[in-house]
Amino acid sequence: MKKLLTPIALVIGTAAFSQLSKDTVESKEKEIEAVTIVAKKPTVESKVDRTVFNVANSSIVAGNTTWDVLRMTPLVSIDNNDALKAEGESVTVYINDRKSVFTGKELKEYLQTIPADNLMKIEVITSPSARYEASGSVINIVLKKRDDEGMKGSITLNNRQNTQNSQYTNLNLNYHKKKFTQTFVGSYSDNTWIQSNSFLYTIYKDNIITEGSTNNVWKAKNPSISSTSEYELNDKNTVGVILELYRGTSNNSSDSESSQTKNGEFDFFRNQAQKSSAVNSTLGTNFFYKYYDKEKNRILDINLGTNYNGESEDSFFLRNTTSATKTDVQELGVISDTEMRNYYLKVDYTQPLGKSGGNFEVGGKIDFNNNIIPNEIYGSLSNGLSSKDAFHYEDMIGSVYANYSKTFFEKLETRVGLRYEYIDYKMRQDIAGNSRSDSYGRLLPSILVKYSFSDKYDLSLTYNKNIWRPWYAEFNPFLLPTNDGFYTRGNMDLLPNPSDRLYMKFGFKKKYFLSARYVYTNQDYWSTDLIEGDKIITQEANFIGKVHKYYLFANTNQTFLKNKLTVNLSFGWNYIDNSDFNKKNKIEPDSDYISFWSGSTNLSYTNLFNKNINLSAWVEVSNQNNGNSVANRTNIFHNISATKIFPKIQMEFSLQLMNIFGRPNFDSTRFSETNSRRTSTRSDWHGFALTFVKRFGNQKVKENTKTDVEKNSGGAK
Repeated sequence: MKKLLTPIALVIGTAAFSQLSKDTVESKEKEIEAVTIVAKKPTVESKVDRTVFNVANSSIVAGNTTWDVLRMTPLVSIDNNDALKAEGESVTVYINDRKSVFTGKELKEYLQTIPADNLMKIEVITSPSARYEASGSVINIVLKKRDDEGMKGSITLNNRQNTQNSQYTNLNLNYHKKKFTQTFVGSYSDNTWIQSNSFLYTIYKDNIITEGSTNNVWKAKNPSISSTSEYELNDKNTVGVILELYRGTSNNSSDSESSQTKNGEFDFFRNQAQKSSAVNSTLGTNFFYKYYDKEKNRILDINLGTNYNGESEDSFFLRNTTSATKTDVQELGVISDTEMRNYYLKVDYTQPLGKSGGNFEVGGKIDFNNNIIPNEIYGSLSNGLSSKDAFHYEDMIGSVYANYSKTFFEKLETRVGLRYEYIDYKMRQDIAGNSRSDSYGRLLPSILVKYSFSDKYDLSLTYNKNIWRPWYAEFNPFLLPTNDGFYTRGNMDLLPNPSDRLYMKFGFKKKYFLSARYVYTNQDYWSTDLIEGDKIITQEANFIGKVHKYYLFANTNQTFLKNKLTVNLSFGWNYIDNSDFNKKNKIEPDSDYISFWSGSTNLSYTNLFNKNINLSAWVEVSNQNNGNSVANRTNIFHNISATKIFPKIQMEFSLQLMNIFGRPNFDSTRFSETNSRRTSTRSDWHGFALTFVKRFGNQKVKENTKTDVEKNSGGAK
């Protein structure tokens, strides 16, 4: 840790000292120039229900993709499976207030095609109102919106050296003429990702121990195009259409070795090679109409859209197993062709209510999903493997919500919301004949209260009831081999996970924030392992049992040296009580109570030596603890970058160093009634990157129109 912090402190300290010395001899004309920076928004704003990471015009975006900046966003963490979390909890991702069709690794691939230069801000909404589809916290990625006359845009070229080399290219065009605005973004990435894993599985019955490692090389070429056309019918009515097209082609190679013992005696040695290729295609459409009466503050948003995602993959496995008596060679091929179709209609309406300053918001959404996952296995099949089947999943999700907010005597802000969600879903397998149909509805209340003692001191309290539903692919019960020599399948019997969240925040002097969060669940679904014959199978399963989670956080955002040095610091203590959960599920980890510290800091220095040089650094210390999974080590992530800006010719050049003092390693153990599984994954997010940006036209931007009263409430503004 000392080795890591020393060079970062040296960079920032040297910059501060040099700038301080130079500032003492600057003319008043320079001082006036510096004063103009005062009006800038702070890098991090802490509000009553969310933390806002203002990255527009920040040096942190240089050389990064949107996915990279998400890693560096306060309260956000990413695990070894590329799952996004906020304060350790699962999240739903929105882009410009539109729910993203992507999840997991597909979301990562898509966000890697969006350069961070397009970002306005990232909102981490830890206490979402009833407006949002209730599935835990929300991350809203807000992109820049340009509406100055004429053509403007940028070209970005990025070369990144991790274990191997990768390239990212982006073209961003915007045209505005009177009432018409057209935006076009085209991206292309050609990248290579290398990952190494080690694992230790212990099955309690017969003391079966399997130990091994895998090495993966993943290569992908991902072009994407997005287009937004917007036309103002008059000063109150706007119509438009958004089109998104993404197509990724990838090739993956994996080599695995493992050995197994049973009751201390040698059982077998296995090595496996896998080659696979995949094509992932996504097409999204969104037709929208917006009515906005600025005088009466009435807003009507109507969105009608479709999303299609198709993924075809062909994998070939060569597996050699040597035991004390024989050698078994298997050649397996797996063909999957997933298709996901989504159709939706969403309506939101907001208006003031009465003459007392209240605001009323109401809306609803209806989703229709029709998904199919055909799987086919060929070659020398082992016992228990089906050669072919197709899994179908269909659902209808309807939701309505209402929010009412009002401020009393200019000190007490309140918001009360209620959301109702109803889902009717059915699933089946064509050949095996397994099927399930179900439906349920849930009322999900929320409440927000904030009291401002003065313009420098305030206290807020929020409550949310949430529900997290399984992803459709997690239901698919078709048994498939994996790249580490084991197997995986879904579970048709999965149940949703409800939770209750209580959050309190105290802000003082508009710079310091102390917060406490309590989360309660009494059932959940997590990954576990099953033993069937000679197969170890990973499967999602339902768990009952109470889990209590407690979080304490401190956050501050400071500026120094005439607002040129910005420091944001977050520090938290996490405590999880799994005692009832472990008892009811007969899980015996080292401890029923998990306690750990976590923290992050973002540092940025603007206009070093008055030479248009920007510096930034980011450090995060975090653990990955989820449900029945416990982290064995603490990870330290870090990123340092420097950007040189040439304002006259609108060009930028940046150098970024990623985790150069230590490669991230995700090391955790998952416990179940039958076994424990320890895995260690070495991430490839390390090395350096060079980025060149050429801009043209007027680069002024404005924020998207705020349509939710909660965005204006709470904390520092």
